[in-house]
Amino acid sequence: MTDRQRGVARDVLAANQTFYQAFAARDIAAMEALWATEFPVACIHPGWNVLRGRDLVIASWRSILGSDSSPDVMCGNASAHVLGESAFVICEEQVADDVLIATNVFVREHGAWKLAHHQAAPIAADTLQIVQPEDEDGSVLN
Repeated sequence: MTDRQRGVARDVLAANQTFYQAFAARDIAAMEALWATEFPVACIHPGWNVLRGRDLVIASWRSILGSDSSPDVMCGNASAHVLGESAFVICEEQVADDVLIATNVFVREHGAWKLAHHQAAPIAADTLQIVQPEDEDGSVLN
């Protein structure tokens, strides 16, 4: 991987972390700013049907983040996979005692990485010890 590719992957991972920070802070304005406005978006929350379109996706986040029962979510084991002007991150979400697997798809919009798709789902406990490839500095990139 070239230095440029590493830099782009780090930018995508930073955008992914911003998503989870907005979730943790229950910051709907930050969440709304993270989602693409010029590309189609979709979201599949655990146990939900697919939400297609920015209005439905943002409405779902307003509902989740505005609820007193909104779960605390921590992201771990994130790996970025860059595909030109789009990228996806696969990561684990720790929600209380449960671990979910999530895929976050990002697109370049006006020079910034914006979310186009988020999906999270439960995973079997016996598959949690998968080893991720690491970069020299210990960060997981691809």
